[in-house]
Amino acid sequence: MNLTEKSAYIKGLMEGLDLDSDKKEVKVIKALVDLVDDLALTVTDLDEDLDQVYDELDAIDEDLTDVEDVVFEDEEDDDEDEDGFDEDADMYEITCPSCGETVCVDEDTLLSDDLACPSCGEKFEIDFDGDDEKEEAAPEKEEADKE
Repeated sequence: MNLTEKSAYIKGLMEGLDLDSDKKEVKVIKALVDLVDDLALTVTDLDEDLDQVYDELDAIDEDLTDVEDVVFEDEEDDDEDEDGFDEDADMYEITCPSCGETVCVDEDTLLSDDLACPSCGEKFEIDFDGDDEKEEAAPEKEEADKE
């Protein structure tokens, strides 16, 4: 039984008592029953309005979720450009030994066996051994010292 049904039931009980409507006490009881009836109708209207607000809020939440999916999916896609490079990854500048072009590459590309210059297409390898760099630099320095 909802509030309006309970209010109607109480009103029916009061009318069924066949009370003398001229007495002050009966007037107070009738006024209270009318007040309960009005309050029950008001609460019922508020419940209906609240249900409608919840439905609209759920719809807005679903729409916002769709927007977030689109926005954050685009941000994840934006991290990589059309060449597949991740913009957040560490980038390294290397100079092509053939054409001298300076190219920025990520770590995965730098470590791959298929490293090739995008300008001239020449494949080359990078030696990461620090000892070899010192050995290669030493003869150049000696030649510079001789001059």
